Amino acid sequence: MKILIIGGTGTISSAITRQLAAEGHNLWLLNRGNRNSGLPQNVKLVNGDINECPEAVEAKLGNETFDAVCEFIGFVPEQVERDIRIFSGRTKQYVYISSASAYNKPARQYVITEGTTLANPYWEYSRNKIACEDLLMQEYRKNGFPVTIVRPSHTYCERGVPVGVHGKKGSWQVLKRMIEGKPVIVHGDGSSLWTMTWNEDFAKGFIGLLGNPHAIGEAFQITSDESLTWNQIYQCVADALGVEFKPYHVASDFLAAIAPPAYDLEGGLLGDKAVSVSFDCSKLKRAVPGFRATTRFDQGVRKTVAYIKEHPELQVEDPEFDAWCDRVIDALENTRKSFR
Repeated sequence: MKILIIGGTGTISSAITRQLAAEGHNLWLLNRGNRNSGLPQNVKLVNGDINECPEAVEAKLGNETFDAVCEFIGFVPEQVERDIRIFSGRTKQYVYISSASAYNKPARQYVITEGTTLANPYWEYSRNKIACEDLLMQEYRKNGFPVTIVRPSHTYCERGVPVGVHGKKGSWQVLKRMIEGKPVIVHGDGSSLWTMTWNEDFAKGFIGLLGNPHAIGEAFQITSDESLTWNQIYQCVADALGVEFKPYHVASDFLAAIAPPAYDLEGGLLGDKAVSVSFDCSKLKRAVPGFRATTRFDQGVRKTVAYIKEHPELQVEDPEFDAWCDRVIDALENTRKSFR
């Protein structure tokens, strides 16, 4: 197949790029070129910023047509409207990467299907994704625009350990606290359920939807079947580091109320990670027979920790977040002691 990926080097799309290239597809990547080093040699690169200069990008694409166009960096309806204009009549399938955070928070049932209501009062990011989905489905119903919507949940790769609460510089500071024997903040009591998906597993389900006649006009969630509590997730991280896990549980709404805006805990926690979810991927498995996520979280996170240890450039410290954690813990400990 001839496939255009808009993006192609992120947490999710990098695994898709590698697998499609290995399968010998005619793969094109459209991005700004900031992270294209190390890409497979049989990938055709189109350097350009489609958000800033869509006309220039359109000129570079010329009269090319595609079997599938995959949009990984479309976050607001204006970007989707632009894509509809550019790619109508030029692709047999347009795959839009939405988000599982678009599902109603909290949902009436913790088992999530593609039919679960879309609504997120806590997170503008999710509301914009919903608006993009609505626009695309209207275009499909009115004009036959060949859209497929994909909703990832918490997908991770070798470059970053997924955690529930971290600062604006990523999760390394949480790992550093663990290594130093300091307590780490875990939202709630750590018992809510969550799903982590290794990016190479996600890629298998995603690629199975490309060129798939059962995918047009449909939405699919792609996740692992494994559900873990946040206590289990952090314990797996500590085990991968070979250190003791020292949790400090803090109510999610309290964290969202006191966190700096840059931490985005109102959206990222109250609008996503604080709510128990378990994903039913039966619809995906019917469309892509044989799909199964095979990487358990304890296995995947060991790969991630090993990779980060070997790449010091990924060990980005965040002293501001570290100090904030200490302040939160000290304040709660002083309050607790005052009631003795």
